[in-house]
Amino acid sequence: MSARNKKPTREIAVSEFKAKCLSLLQEVSKTRTPLRVTRRGKPIADVIPAFLEEDEKSWIGSLSGSVDLVGDIVSPVIDIKAIEALKN
Repeated sequence: MSARNKKPTREIAVSEFKAKCLSLLQEVSKTRTPLRVTRRGKPIADVIPAFLEEDEKSWIGSLSGSVDLVGDIVSPVIDIKAIEALKN
């Protein structure tokens, strides 16, 4: 899972997951809480909520207007004469 609203992962045995698969998938979708499926205590799969297309597209442009450019960002930082002096 990315940095998006990390929630604690609930663990469940694979046998219980098989018995309650549909209701568990609905719960993950509704609560947006991931589910880890284990076999003998070792993780074998993570079930994470699907991201809606609106959620994925909403970050595009979200930082627009949050950066101020100060000065010239194209010109060299140091004087051209100093660069020539460093070449020798």
